[in-house]
Amino acid sequence: MFTGMLGNATVSDLARAEHWYAQLIGRGPDRRPMPGLLEWQLGPGFGLQVYCEPERAGHSTVVLEVADLDAHAARLAEAGIEHPGIQPGGDGDILQLQDPDGNWIVLASAKAGPES
Repeated sequence: MFTGMLGNATVSDLARAEHWYAQLIGRGPDRRPMPGLLEWQLGPGFGLQVYCEPERAGHSTVVLEVADLDAHAARLAEAGIEHPGIQPGGDGDILQLQDPDGNWIVLASAKAGPES
């Protein structure tokens, strides 16, 4: 049985990425487990790692489910993180973002309604 999950985005400049991801998440990293690695704990058993590995930077995709996508979109725009706005996607709505290296960070919110 799996008990947790850490998504990972590889970046080329850790200081620049720390600033961007702190704006995304709304706070600085919770841990720095080793040189070149930042980690945010997002809930029991799951989190996001940002790792400085310039040769692989920009090829990651992370999808994070959020409870209030409208509030996140407004907060991110206010923080200066540009985005195209909320769009339909899958079984709900999504907000597609790209970090400074081009990694895709997708915030997703399920549509309310009966379960399938």
